[in-house]
Amino acid sequence: MRADKTLADAVALSLEAATAQTAAELKAMGEEGSAPALEYFASVIHQRMYCLMCGADPDTFEGGDPKIAYHVIRNSRNIAKQYWSADIEPYLPTRRFNWP
Repeated sequence: MRADKTLADAVALSLEAATAQTAAELKAMGEEGSAPALEYFASVIHQRMYCLMCGADPDTFEGGDPKIAYHVIRNSRNIAKQYWSADIEPYLPTRRFNWP
């Protein structure tokens, strides 16, 4: 649990640093106020981690395992439904997949 917290804190600090650095670089170029929000950088990390979890190359999206992708999506839907009362179906129809 301590390692999880340490990792989460490091990621949060990195996101804050990337946001601040980008804002400073854009300000130096005369583009003040056009820096992406922290949530933009979080979405970039989310996408790359999703690819890594699924075994895909995060730069090309090639090589991912659809079974793992299904379970990651299902887990995210379950979290949204259980903790945030999201009105979504937590299970994707399995008939769309040709798995043994």
